[in-house]
Amino acid sequence: MLTVAKFGGSSLSNATQFQKVKNIVLSDPTRQIVVCSALGKRDKSDTKITDLLYILHAHLKFSVPYGDIWEMLYNRFVGVKNDLGIDYDIEEDLNSLKAELNKTISEEYLVSRGEYLTSKLMASFLGYTWVDAKDLLRYNYDGKLDEELTEKNVKIAFSKDRKIVVPGFYGAYPNGSVKLLSRGGSDVTGAILAKCLNVTVYENWTDVSGVLSADPRIVKNPKAIKEITYAELRELSYMGASVLHEETVYPVQQLNIPINLRNTNEPDNPGTVIREVCTDTTNTVTGIAGKKDFCAFNIFKDHMSNEVGFMAKALSLFQKYEVSIEHVPSGIDSFSVVVPYSQVEKCQYELVTELKRDLDAEVTLERDLALVAVVGRNMAKRAGICGEIFQALGKNKINVRLLAQGPQELNIIIGVQAVDYENTIDSLYHALIK
Repeated sequence: MLTVAKFGGSSLSNATQFQKVKNIVLSDPTRQIVVCSALGKRDKSDTKITDLLYILHAHLKFSVPYGDIWEMLYNRFVGVKNDLGIDYDIEEDLNSLKAELNKTISEEYLVSRGEYLTSKLMASFLGYTWVDAKDLLRYNYDGKLDEELTEKNVKIAFSKDRKIVVPGFYGAYPNGSVKLLSRGGSDVTGAILAKCLNVTVYENWTDVSGVLSADPRIVKNPKAIKEITYAELRELSYMGASVLHEETVYPVQQLNIPINLRNTNEPDNPGTVIREVCTDTTNTVTGIAGKKDFCAFNIFKDHMSNEVGFMAKALSLFQKYEVSIEHVPSGIDSFSVVVPYSQVEKCQYELVTELKRDLDAEVTLERDLALVAVVGRNMAKRAGICGEIFQALGKNKINVRLLAQGPQELNIIIGVQAVDYENTIDSLYHALIK
């Protein structure tokens, strides 16, 4: 048994949270690899350390005084050390970093210091060995992970010290310079380490008790999901359910390593387990998620279905403008191309003009659409789901603008007017889940 435990910024925001993390780690001897994000917000009015470091770099780049920013950073780290009585001379590391501050300092290097210093504090507090992520995760200059070298580095480091703490969010290029991952990248660091060591489970500790079946800002007290497949999570995440960094699943999915999402503030809550195959058939629908700000290019032409390549010609224009397409609902003499409005905001009029000209068709643009996904592995081959959806929406006077279902019957996409977005999610939740 071996566990990688990754702790997010909210789990590491102050001395109290550090103590919670220590209790969690030491309560299970299999938690031998710990991954740390940078210190997070202590309250809603606070600022994340990572954000402060980005601001600090901007001040340095444009020669703006940065004394107050540095003081905030310094006091946060030293404050945690003093509150916990940690035997680590973080002041020396902070003073060394201050000596490096100049107009040309690498943003990637500077921002990575949040995880670097936080993980050093945690390693000292736990009595674990600290290992720098840049000595483990190696990336090619094109940004692609060197999987073979990374796995070799991780196995060597773990064989030397069986209990290690690793900073998340960064690795290194071949020349040793810091390679920063995209925001939320500490999730990915943990997944890569989990894969390299083929661990039993990858735990991701944050401030929520797993994946919720709907957005709690829309639905009051939505149910937590006990078990979910990788495929279901991807569908929900794509449609706006912010749970994990989108690149987290792939490394562990390859070896079928389950991810366990847990709450640092409720360590006894089992959270949500994410795995390749789930056997629970209790719930037909697993979760509901959605996004606003879509638009539809509606294309009409008599006898369109008789023209070979008509739709391909239309879609090639969207490719020309590098617009990704969400859905293409169609009829005999018409079809719609649904896309994120942000991708066509600057070229919408050119697209309409070119579609009209090249297709010799009538084209209209419809704004303010929202897409809602009903996701569930148990929906396949079960009759009546669409009937329940239409009944719930009809009861609440919500007009369905489009309906699409994937070939795996894993999700059903409902398009509605943006003004009906929240009401749609709430209505579907109470009809299909609660």
